[in-house]
Amino acid sequence: MTEVLVFHHGHGLTAGVREFAEQLRRAGHTVHAPDLYEGQVFDNLEEGTGYAENAGFDTITARGTAAAEGLPAELVYVGFSLGVLPAQKLAQTRPGAKGALLLEACVPISEFGGAWPQDVPVQIHGMDTDPFFAGEGDVDAARALVGTAADAELFLYPGDRHLFADSSLPSYDEQAAQQVNDRVLGFLDRVK
Repeated sequence: MTEVLVFHHGHGLTAGVREFAEQLRRAGHTVHAPDLYEGQVFDNLEEGTGYAENAGFDTITARGTAAAEGLPAELVYVGFSLGVLPAQKLAQTRPGAKGALLLEACVPISEFGGAWPQDVPVQIHGMDTDPFFAGEGDVDAARALVGTAADAELFLYPGDRHLFADSSLPSYDEQAAQQVNDRVLGFLDRVK
């Protein structure tokens, strides 16, 4: 099937992110889920993003890039929120990428070189009134990416929750998360 590299969000490598990775494995995919926080998991998102700020977002992104070393080039990169930084960077800049799944975040494509590779399909998922995704410009970056990429989809779900796809967090939205999972699995089956 497909080989996938999953990057966690600002809470760290939570049980919900590990469960997401396990769902992909049960569907027959090879999944890697590195810990960019060196064993730290935070109950509070502010503490987790504080850790990332102290370490440096460039450091977190570099840890993600390092996690791809030694893996095949033909990967699908998945990022949850903060994890979109290394996922999007690798999808845009590492030759051989098979696709990208950007969950609850998207940065302007100019951040990593200014162009989305035309042979790399991408899906972006977020809630339409999430204060981070919709309120901080990520949805605008997502729309711009969809407007320039040859194979790109943006899925907006009704609601204001951030990290709604992580089953271990209070922000989890089971119905929206199931739609994400179904679409992610469909995407992975399509790009294999």
